[in-house]
Amino acid sequence: MVFVIGNMWASCDVGVNASANSGALVLIAPFVWGATVFSWVAVYGAVGRVRRWVAVLLGVLVNLGLMWFFIAWLGVLDSYPAPVCRGNIPEWWPAFIPV
Repeated sequence: MVFVIGNMWASCDVGVNASANSGALVLIAPFVWGATVFSWVAVYGAVGRVRRWVAVLLGVLVNLGLMWFFIAWLGVLDSYPAPVCRGNIPEWWPAFIPV
């Protein structure tokens, strides 16, 4: 997830330079990791005791939603001027996934 955000920033020339962007992403990474771990623990604690396959399926769906949220919130900066990419969305981003 952090890798995709870094690639989005690099593709659209967001930020000062690569080292500044890497520093920001290193500070963000523990929060993303913590949210992911918390979602798996919560899903497995709520559903995993009954049906494990439902817990895994629900955990994957929750993590896909969480990944979309972080990419849409951190990867596409609305307040940043879009010098290269239109709307700060890189050309390689799939059009069927809204951000």
